[in-house]
Amino acid sequence: MAAAQALRAPIPRRLSPLLLAILYFLAVLVAMGFMVLPVLAIFVHVSPGRLIDQLSNPIVTDALIVTAKTTAIAQVAVLVLGTPTAYFLATHRFPGRSLAITLVELPIVLPPAVAGVGLLVAFGRVGLLGSTFDWLGINVAFNQAAVVLAVALVAGPFYVRQGIAAFEAVDTNLVAASRTLGAGPVRTFFRVTLPLASGGLGAGQAIALARGLGEFGATIMFAGSLQGKTQTLPLAVYYSFELVNGLDISLAISALLVLLSVAILLSVKLVTAWRPGRTTVAVAGRSDSDVALD
Repeated sequence: MAAAQALRAPIPRRLSPLLLAILYFLAVLVAMGFMVLPVLAIFVHVSPGRLIDQLSNPIVTDALIVTAKTTAIAQVAVLVLGTPTAYFLATHRFPGRSLAITLVELPIVLPPAVAGVGLLVAFGRVGLLGSTFDWLGINVAFNQAAVVLAVALVAGPFYVRQGIAAFEAVDTNLVAASRTLGAGPVRTFFRVTLPLASGGLGAGQAIALARGLGEFGATIMFAGSLQGKTQTLPLAVYYSFELVNGLDISLAISALLVLLSVAILLSVKLVTAWRPGRTTVAVAGRSDSDVALD
């Protein structure tokens, strides 16, 4: 009854389609402007020439070197350790699997400062493994090793989570066909499973790289912010902002990080759009010499 009365209501009392369309597009413009304007402001606040000049500042160059070195090591560790972890969790069903996946994903939702404190009390001098590391003569707090651990902790779960989804999406019929044709588990993994999952793994690696480049909280808690030693690009943004006339330096570093982020985002889109097309042929059209594999 109420619905029928609403339909019979005069036109002025109902929201006109034109007004709804205006509100719709206004919401879209406000949302897009809110997300895009802060990024554009980084490049228009000062001239491009001044931004480029600031990139030669020792604060920027030192932070760039530390970031490149530690991020590269962390990403290699994430790739080497995260790939078998993701494959194991994707292909095995066991009691407590859901709990294991939850624990792997937990650093994603942890505040970065909490992750840094956790690293400190786990691997620092007074941490759970501190005495063991002291006995071995290893110090992993407030140095570049601490930066690598911090980056790996906050970025690794993004790769593992995407890796689990990528391996679960692999067609098990192709894996079974490869085993039927005589390929062993190892060769099947590298010739069939890994190529089919490579798109998702590549996207996960790019996301982990982006997260690692932007890491701040865990790094400053566990490694500190020492120029030329542990000060990464995000830490340098904060450090420069506190300096007298340091806003230009912060903007230069921010612009550099924006460009790196854009490059990573484009690479993710390219990787996810790419799909290997030769795996099926390799499995279905193998020669007789390939059948005797293992």
